[in-house]
Amino acid sequence: MAKPTISLKGRALRYLSMREHSRIELMRKLSRYVQEGDDIEALLDWLEESKFLSQERFSESLIHRRAGRYGNSRIVMELKSHGITGEAINAVKSQLAEGEFARAREVWARKFGRQPVDAIERGKQMRFLLQRGFSHRAVQAAIKGAADELEFDPAEPDEDVVE
Repeated sequence: MAKPTISLKGRALRYLSMREHSRIELMRKLSRYVQEGDDIEALLDWLEESKFLSQERFSESLIHRRAGRYGNSRIVMELKSHGITGEAINAVKSQLAEGEFARAREVWARKFGRQPVDAIERGKQMRFLLQRGFSHRAVQAAIKGAADELEFDPAEPDEDVVE
């Protein structure tokens, strides 16, 4: 006996019930199942109007999943790859900037947990955090362990954040 085929709308709702998706991500997943007469754009518009699909919720979800492991520039770059732009990105940047030092310090402590003993180890620790998307200033402050000494101001724009 053949399995009944799931409609495009049903498939979209199943994906969204598992986790938040961006519009671009959901379109990519659904495009494999499009049949003649299906209109993905209309379906996505309906999902947004019905509040099943929300870019704001997707952004919050992605930030929540990634913030414990990655820095601001990596998270912002991933959001942009999912089609989040404009004012939403600016809001995310300011939200993330507030806790970047603490997140960098936490990631550093989980991975290394002790001050570097020489320049080679210090470079290794810095490269690790920089590759995770933390700003240079947050990396230095995390390794040094004293945000007060550097007068770390999260509201100050950082040249390392990808625009």
